[in-house]
Amino acid sequence: MSETIKLHCEIPDELTGMRLDQALAQLFPDYSRGQLTKWIKAGEVMVDNTQRRPRDKVHSGEQIQIRATLQVQDDHWQAEALHLDIVYEDEEVLILNKPAGMVVHPGAGNHQGTLVNALLNHAPSLIHIPRAGIVHRIDKQTTGLLMVAKTLRAHNSLIGQLQERTVLREYQAVVGGVLTAGGTVDAPLGRHHIDRKRMAVTDSGKPAVTYYRVIERFRAHTHIRCKLETGRTHQIRVHMAHIRHPLVGDPVYGGRMHGKGLSEACREAVTGFRRQALHAGVLGFEHPASGELVSWEVPIPDDMQQLIHALQTDMTITESS
Repeated sequence: MSETIKLHCEIPDELTGMRLDQALAQLFPDYSRGQLTKWIKAGEVMVDNTQRRPRDKVHSGEQIQIRATLQVQDDHWQAEALHLDIVYEDEEVLILNKPAGMVVHPGAGNHQGTLVNALLNHAPSLIHIPRAGIVHRIDKQTTGLLMVAKTLRAHNSLIGQLQERTVLREYQAVVGGVLTAGGTVDAPLGRHHIDRKRMAVTDSGKPAVTYYRVIERFRAHTHIRCKLETGRTHQIRVHMAHIRHPLVGDPVYGGRMHGKGLSEACREAVTGFRRQALHAGVLGFEHPASGELVSWEVPIPDDMQQLIHALQTDMTITESS
């Protein structure tokens, strides 16, 4: 689905001598510089009725005419009356606490019941925002905070902050093995060379950095907090498996959790945990309208709380025996 964009302006004195793409980014802040550059290259931007290159200089008084096509949400994305756990909402942004089991975007085999379907029902105007306003995602079985842009200005701002790595994203996880201290995993990630649905540490991958620190140690597991510098697909899951501390319950990267040496109740809690024990608990960024630094925090969900309680109880049994 597409929408025709019609824009017009005159180059002001203060932008004389600036590159065309840079000038347009200042004149039309609702659109990213990358999007504007694509329009220039496609011949959809006219300067005094002539086509220019992105690097061409502009001059005071020149008339800018933009008639371009903006791709918006897919025609097959339908609104559905599904429950949303809304943490915060204003005219620019919406912050959600996603439950386990909910897919973010519709795709093959998941055309309904996704977060996008629910968002389009809650805020129909998101049909006019690329990808229905979702600028980042978390895995189907990961819980926690997601930010949604409700305007093109917010979309441009949040995408830019993600690219500049200034968005605060902190996760909590339960991993196998006992970590003695926090640390950093700096290892590039890319598609697995055989299984293209999986990610892997590979020299040809994109840079990926995860910081982690210990919250609590148990007999054979550790409760940790992770902070992302980058936001690659499955980043925490792959990075922790890479250092041989996979997430409890991870069906792809975790391997089988035997629960050896644990009490029976604790072993059942660990082996019976059917999703990766990962929760996006903290999210923060610069508000697109006010410029104020804003942040939110939501507690870990009940299933992770029960898992951690079982591990704590196991430690108590061990220490008293």
